[in-house]
Amino acid sequence: MEADSIRRLQDFINADFIRALETITASKGKVVVSGIGKSAIIAKKVVATLNSTGTPAAFLHAADAIHGDLGMVQQDDIIIVISKSGDSPEIKVLVPLIKNFGNILISIVGNTDSFLAKQSEIVLNTTVDQEACLNNLAPTSSTTAQMVMGDALAVCLMEMKGFGTADFAKFHPGGALGKRLFLRVADLADQNEKPAVTAGAGIREVIVEMTNKRLGVTAVVDNDHIIEGIITDGDLRRMLERENSFELLKAKDIMTRSPVTVGEDVLAVDALDIMKAMNISQLIVVDKKVYKGIIHIHDIIKEGII
Repeated sequence: MEADSIRRLQDFINADFIRALETITASKGKVVVSGIGKSAIIAKKVVATLNSTGTPAAFLHAADAIHGDLGMVQQDDIIIVISKSGDSPEIKVLVPLIKNFGNILISIVGNTDSFLAKQSEIVLNTTVDQEACLNNLAPTSSTTAQMVMGDALAVCLMEMKGFGTADFAKFHPGGALGKRLFLRVADLADQNEKPAVTAGAGIREVIVEMTNKRLGVTAVVDNDHIIEGIITDGDLRRMLERENSFELLKAKDIMTRSPVTVGEDVLAVDALDIMKAMNISQLIVVDKKVYKGIIHIHDIIKEGII
């Protein structure tokens, strides 16, 4: 029943829906969304979706509005009131107050003959034939239709405003998408130890440095911290396989010269692509060839980018 209710909504994407989009896009204010009961919960969800997709919005509970919360409504704000019946007592009290303020009123309503619908400049119809509840009482189909209509508004507003992936990430900096677009190599490398030895360091010193810094790798640098090479756990294992004695060996004897490096300002997701392409699990971070640290694939995994 709920699925059928959603399918019917396509018949209600009409001239009023277009007017709602144009009105909100042209507005210099925010969108204030209100409702009562289950519709209030849907209103909160619509507000959250609008805010995260580039349309500033605020929630106004219909019952609280007449007890001071109307103060959030400013002159240029657009008001959306969500209701199935459009005739609940709280709505009948709220609507005249909104009209007195002079704000444009858009209704998302399941009864186009209701008080709310008749008082609205724009009506978005969310009529349903029947609730999915066995007794046709509990808001189910109606609230689903309300939420989908709110989503339709938000998605269309995104397109009208040219709201893209980068914009979305700005409002979700803690999410995986935000991190993919903003998290840089330096942000991760700064959290790690910076293992380093000189080319003349003995193997024991190399092992101690790698063990203490717990990254399974160490950079090999000169006195100016310019990168000369890298030594990994794999390099140590290969040394043990081919050498009978390593007491006299130095870091320069087992290091990998000209290692793969990455700049501090490179995006972490791009560093991950380099690791995948080179089949390696860590990169040396540099600033104009000066050693700055290590970034490991586990750092990226921990941030939830992959």
